[in-house]
Amino acid sequence: MDSRPSTPYEQQLSDFRLSYSKAGAITAIVLVLAGVGLDYFTYPQRLLEFSMLRLAVVVLTLGIFGVLFSGLGRRHVRSITMLWLLLPQMMISYMIFTTDGAHSIYFVGLHLALYAVGIILPISFFEGVGFGLLTLILYMVACALHPDAEAETSRMVTNSLFILFSAAAAAVCTWFNEKARIRLFSLQHEVSEKNASLQEINATLAEVKGQLLQREKMAAIGTLSAGLLHELNNPVNYSLMAINMGLTSPAMDKDAELKESLVDAREGMQRIQNIVSDLKTFAYQKPGENSQRMFLLENAVRSALRLAGHELKGIEVKLDMPQDTHVVGDEPAIIGVLINLFSNAAHALQAAKREAPKIEVRAVQCNQRLCVSVRDNGHGITEENRARVFEPFFTTRDVGAGLGLGLSVSYGIVQRHGGTLAVDSEAGAWTEFTFDLPRPP
Repeated sequence: MDSRPSTPYEQQLSDFRLSYSKAGAITAIVLVLAGVGLDYFTYPQRLLEFSMLRLAVVVLTLGIFGVLFSGLGRRHVRSITMLWLLLPQMMISYMIFTTDGAHSIYFVGLHLALYAVGIILPISFFEGVGFGLLTLILYMVACALHPDAEAETSRMVTNSLFILFSAAAAAVCTWFNEKARIRLFSLQHEVSEKNASLQEINATLAEVKGQLLQREKMAAIGTLSAGLLHELNNPVNYSLMAINMGLTSPAMDKDAELKESLVDAREGMQRIQNIVSDLKTFAYQKPGENSQRMFLLENAVRSALRLAGHELKGIEVKLDMPQDTHVVGDEPAIIGVLINLFSNAAHALQAAKREAPKIEVRAVQCNQRLCVSVRDNGHGITEENRARVFEPFFTTRDVGAGLGLGLSVSYGIVQRHGGTLAVDSEAGAWTEFTFDLPRPP
């Protein structure tokens, strides 16, 4: 009769039946005990006998109620429910047999049970029909075994017909209740599917929005870089030439302070030259185009470090790179990923206030790919946030300090290169982001 739930509807219905079976068992216990008052006023001479009978039914029902909390109860909830439903019917039938037979007032209790089961409990149509027929059989047997059965035949038949009518009405109720439950589940399932679809659409829109913002930033950097190349290159080159000529002057040997000032000026100009050179990467490539080019990851890392230099002040950055760091991909996008990782590490280190803040960048060859890791000794990421760091718009920074799109967009960029951006962390100790890029064939 029972089987393990095989569909979402069956699973939900099984939970529904279990809850109602527990509630119904408690209700049955209360009503059986309350019937002592009926015994007292109707058949006072049998009060003790009926009280003991009611107590026995209550104890059995309590035992069944306990079984409903076990795995056995969950698997066979339908059979167990029918079992405790029949206990009061058997008790009432016995009372009918020992009192007035077909004329017993307890006949009404059978009707109440039929209507309650048909209207309230989530049983199937065939279970409702079976319960009604068993109730009818119990009543007819109780009346047939009564000493005055022959004299009460017409009354028994009349009452049996009423029980049959009640059973039919209860069965019809179970039929419509079952249809309503199926319809309700169907609507719930449809709503949940639509909600899941909407969540997926929202996630996709958020990802697309993040990518568009990233492309807009890349386009802005490209436009700025193109302008800087023209506006800064010539003055910087002229300035470097003038400084170098000044350093070759014989006067430098006589004035140490002047020589030191010119050396510092040359280093500053070279830094500007390097930054402009790093920005060339963005100037001559349209953001978003499918450019799978070979480049040196080490150069991309150094460019990212220079471009994020203002955030990395006071932080030791250690590089551990193999001799060959050639990879294939979108170099500006990868530089953007590295800048984002360095920026996040710098914020974590500032928040942790370490005495020796450090970022370690390591690359190792993994088959035909280059695996890169960026590790800091900042405050780490809590376990509940670790699973959400790549969600669009998720951020732990203060309001206005970030949109929460950096890691989400970075994840998409690495994924576009056939790799995975992953995070590992120990709260209060360290955080490590890893990703991999394809090597040239």
